[in-house]
Amino acid sequence: MLFGPGPSNPHPDVVDVLGAPMVGHLDPYFMSVMDGTMSDLRRLFGTTNHHTIPMSGTGSAGLEGIMLNLLEPGDDAVVAVIGYFGQRLAEMAKRAGATVRTVEAPLGQIIDPARIEQELKKKQAKLVAVVHAETSTGACQPLEDIARIARDHDALFAVDCVTSLAGIPVDVDAVGIDAAGSCSQKCMGAPPGLGPVTFGPRAIAAIEKRRTLCPTWYLDISLVFQYWGKEGAPRDRAFHHTAPVASLYAFRRALELIHEEGLPNRYARHRDAHEHFVAGLGALGLSLFTPAEHRLPMLNVVNIPEGVDDVRVRFALLERGIEIAAGFGPLKGKAWRVGLMGVNADPARIDVLLDALEEILVAQRR
Repeated sequence: MLFGPGPSNPHPDVVDVLGAPMVGHLDPYFMSVMDGTMSDLRRLFGTTNHHTIPMSGTGSAGLEGIMLNLLEPGDDAVVAVIGYFGQRLAEMAKRAGATVRTVEAPLGQIIDPARIEQELKKKQAKLVAVVHAETSTGACQPLEDIARIARDHDALFAVDCVTSLAGIPVDVDAVGIDAAGSCSQKCMGAPPGLGPVTFGPRAIAAIEKRRTLCPTWYLDISLVFQYWGKEGAPRDRAFHHTAPVASLYAFRRALELIHEEGLPNRYARHRDAHEHFVAGLGALGLSLFTPAEHRLPMLNVVNIPEGVDDVRVRFALLERGIEIAAGFGPLKGKAWRVGLMGVNADPARIDVLLDALEEILVAQRR
């Protein structure tokens, strides 16, 4: 049972389609799978953006693709940092050649949008980037005000929604997000290896106006969409890379299951699972690191009680077939990270984890 920060356990139906008959990545049938995947993924992102696909690569590849396509040497970027993954976005922006200014908050806290506005008033930026769901601290950064501020200052707005997509609303069009990147293996419940991304009209216009070639061939959106198909273009596709056919079968089935459940129901299920888990932790005398007003439902950072051995607890859980993760960075040895994602956002499964954790803690305290 994978209760870490990802991957989560895929639904059995998703696992089954991995064994479906293979076709070539330019087969007419596979073209229809690609088209259907794009349509279903737009619904999940809450967008009409044509440029919405699962990139062939993990979520990290998708996010790096966003940075390398939207930024070039000489550009300015402002990155909100509320944990490790915000720092990673800033590093990606730097490697794209941009001058990066970070706006940081203490671990577990979020950024006041007014601080982003202050930074943009000092000097205009081409891009503002934030992490929606910070996996290292369990904090959720609200997006609406920062999106509005970025647009008011003529900056693109890019979002890392790796941990949030399919667990809480992202709503790309309603919020005003220009580019967003996620992953296949967390709340979506598909195997690792694909990086869902979406690029809006302002982002595509910026890519088309680049002064220099995109520094990555593999992640160059202009080339990738010669394969996935340009809006209004003929159905003939140009070879770019060999798509992971079986992984896309599984990804498509995961999307179908999400829409069969219904997004409001799925979001409610993740929220209810979090509340069930928090109540169970309280009964064990455990608490969460993240302040209640900023908590994510799908990623819970649990304080390790004094005198409890972090490693021994996690290994004892592994012996029972249950995985949770260590704390990240400054929280290493001080917290556990527990993901309640996809099929694992379920009280019955959570009770298995809580019962095992209680048994292990009681044994350690003797």
